[in-house]
Amino acid sequence: MTGKLFDGLVSAKSKNQKRFAVLLDPDKVRLKQFEKTLQLAMDSKVDYFFIGGSLIVSDMLDSTLDRIKKECNIPIILFPGNSFQLSYKADALLFLSLISGRNPELLIGKHVVVAPYLKLSPLEIMPTGYVLIDGGVPTTVTYMSNTNPIPANKPDIAASTALAGQFLGLKLIFMDAGSGAQNPVCSEMVSAVANTIDIPLIIGGGIKTAEKAHENAGSGADLQVVGDAIEKNPDLLPEIADAIHFFNR
Repeated sequence: MTGKLFDGLVSAKSKNQKRFAVLLDPDKVRLKQFEKTLQLAMDSKVDYFFIGGSLIVSDMLDSTLDRIKKECNIPIILFPGNSFQLSYKADALLFLSLISGRNPELLIGKHVVVAPYLKLSPLEIMPTGYVLIDGGVPTTVTYMSNTNPIPANKPDIAASTALAGQFLGLKLIFMDAGSGAQNPVCSEMVSAVANTIDIPLIIGGGIKTAEKAHENAGSGADLQVVGDAIEKNPDLLPEIADAIHFFNR
């Protein structure tokens, strides 16, 4: 059920072109800042919006998607924290299997429940191996998933985990230090995983500066996702976009 967005990522990877996604949590959207972020995203030619959060306790998901669709044509990819964070109004969905953990519900259990819904949906489904990396502090995602992240100084474990995900047939690998991470995924680990797998590599969590985004891209990250830093300071968005898209010139 993968389609044009996935094919675009594969094509970009083959050309060593880098992509940038802004992560928006509907529970944290504030009107004035949201409008500013949308405008900056359009001006900076952001490649995707990722929509999601570990909780999403409000009814803001559909309205957030409607507002994005009304203002721009940037593709919207759902990054769900649980099986209730679904909407037909997005363009695609990361079908996440938490391959770094040993919680069977997040490896396959929740997926069985939601699969019939996704079969009927117009969403492009992107099977994704989700790999949590220790970001220096406990994060919402590690607490909610009841799993331990891979230690930040174990690139060999991360690379082997990602490769196993590829061999299982997953189409993307998403290494995430988690929202609010103190430390981002280190360049050594990004490079180790990028040099081991053949499928697109997504990096997120703890990316706070354009310099780190540039470093990640140079180390092999195909797509980077930034949420918390832009939520706190939307003016970082153009700097990070330019640092990532530098490689496409």
